[in-house]
Amino acid sequence: MKKSHASSYSADDLRRAQTYKARDYPQDVDPNIEGLVREMISSFADKWTVVILDTLWDEGTLRFSEIARHVSGISQKMLTQTLRRMERDGLVVRKLYACVPPKVEYSLSPLGLTLSAAFCNVWIWAVENHKAVDAARATFDREA
Repeated sequence: MKKSHASSYSADDLRRAQTYKARDYPQDVDPNIEGLVREMISSFADKWTVVILDTLWDEGTLRFSEIARHVSGISQKMLTQTLRRMERDGLVVRKLYACVPPKVEYSLSPLGLTLSAAFCNVWIWAVENHKAVDAARATFDREA
């Protein structure tokens, strides 16, 4: 999530994404919200969802085959399943063009944009803490 093709998003979408901040965890959580959080975490904690989010954040709108080229190691079946789930969750917009052969493009939805922006914090954390993680791993490996 290094750069963004943000020009295709509205000013409101970008403002929401840029001003997203982690909020204090509330004391009395609505069970429906807690269920949604757990469901979404397990959904995008799979091997591919975050990689696809990152790819669409970096590259903008892409066709299926272009996503497959950027996401090395993913099978066509897994890419299809992941994109469908992401579309169902409102993270990705699928645009079908009525032409021969059919043309389909995928892009982040405004909701997907805000989630991608939230994952930027992981990049920031990694930049700030990669040496500490490397040191902890080296210590563990020596002691194991």
